[in-house]
Amino acid sequence: MNGQAPIAVALDAPNLETAARWAGLVTPHVSTVKVGLELYLRYGPEAVASVRGASGVRVFLDLKLHDIPATVAGAAGAVARLRPELLTVHAAAGPAAIRAAVDAAPGTTILGVTVLTSLGEDDLDDIGMAGPVRDAVRRLAVLAVAAGAGGLVCSPREVAAVRAEVGPDILLITPGVRPAGSDANDQARVATPEEALQAGADLLVIGRPITGAADPGAAAATVAASLRRADAVRR
Repeated sequence: MNGQAPIAVALDAPNLETAARWAGLVTPHVSTVKVGLELYLRYGPEAVASVRGASGVRVFLDLKLHDIPATVAGAAGAVARLRPELLTVHAAAGPAAIRAAVDAAPGTTILGVTVLTSLGEDDLDDIGMAGPVRDAVRRLAVLAVAAGAGGLVCSPREVAAVRAEVGPDILLITPGVRPAGSDANDQARVATPEEALQAGADLLVIGRPITGAADPGAAAATVAASLRRADAVRR
């Protein structure tokens, strides 16, 4: 592993100034920054421009679009002009919605969100989705890829099974990543960064363990260094 670590830092900040500051601190160490729904709804396109800054860091626009295909197409087309490298659409919106996003944002990799990492087995029962979680994730993964998604979002617990299902060419992104000793917060299905990469993830989403640190840049550097050490051991 060389250069910047395969980490997307979730910039879930209270304001745009803080998000931009965090982005500036972590971009020497990580490949990607993630703009979520709250920040985007509060500041709009300015959020993407501010966190990208002059560094040209990859921007992961995590809007989790979930609507009828025409609306998903319109939304994806509207944000495509911001040139996000990654954009999320819920796989549960169906294959037509995934295809609509792919067609509307040809310069962006569309990611199919499988089962949110905050959900456990009991939650699937409550919302009427056939489980167990691993089976639900695999079904949605296959659906999204068949509809043209270039990547998938799944928890570290399912990433190995998804990789076996969809092959090596699909980008796998894992939220629910927590360095050893960190609080799980609202995540139900978690793993350490080293475990997630070992299982087959391509990009790890890490938020509060980095942005909640006294020095987010140092925290990002520490996680990046731990991944390099783990990669060296594997080799």
